[in-house]
Amino acid sequence: MKKINAIIVDDEQDSREILRNYTAKYTPKVKIVAECSNIQEAKKAIEEHEPHLVFLDIEMPYGNAFDLLEQFDDINFQVIFITAYSQYAVQAFNQSAVHYILKPMDIDELILAVDKAEERMRSEEQINHTQILLENMASKKSQNHKIALPLMDGFEVVKLTEVVYCEANDNFTCFHFVSGKKALICRKLKFYEDHLKEYGFYRVHRSHLINLDYVKRYVKGKGGTVVLENEVQIQVSNGRKQAFLDQFR
Repeated sequence: MKKINAIIVDDEQDSREILRNYTAKYTPKVKIVAECSNIQEAKKAIEEHEPHLVFLDIEMPYGNAFDLLEQFDDINFQVIFITAYSQYAVQAFNQSAVHYILKPMDIDELILAVDKAEERMRSEEQINHTQILLENMASKKSQNHKIALPLMDGFEVVKLTEVVYCEANDNFTCFHFVSGKKALICRKLKFYEDHLKEYGFYRVHRSHLINLDYVKRYVKGKGGTVVLENEVQIQVSNGRKQAFLDQFR
């Protein structure tokens, strides 16, 4: 790819200027074709320029980033979100495998985000990660929630209802699905514990994160044992026992 036509959407003029200067100096492959201060301007600019990439600030007056994206039936451009630190937003972004840059902007983060966006543009991958993010943020129920799992050759998008439990394997996490299929993901179990606990997943042991919807039986003991619907038995650590039992009260 020669040039990446990009649009900056940010209500703060200083932020737009910083990003414009940074892209010119550190990511010369990016060509800024328009700058917008609100979502109304941004919608017109996107329709006019058909950019490859949009740098999109999340919080703006008169509508945020998601209000803008929901106006498009098909999001056929890459999005790099720009945001002040928000734990919920970062969790949502990571689940959906979209790009984001935290304010104040870090040059290395900018370069990395642009490189990832360019790589995705070049690939044959058809997964619309931004759309996954929008669906996840609109859905509060785990049965409608999706997660994008990074694989060696791309990503796999799965519904959380398809995941029975996750198992730690050194620096990897092994996902076990209802179908019996497994997927080894290059991220630690702690990452998924943090991201999935609000969707009915609970870490019963240092090595196991389970989907509570698939708990079939609990057998008493020092910590006890959980029997899942696929008949897999998983030990509950003594220190996590009470909190686990509280999930069912």
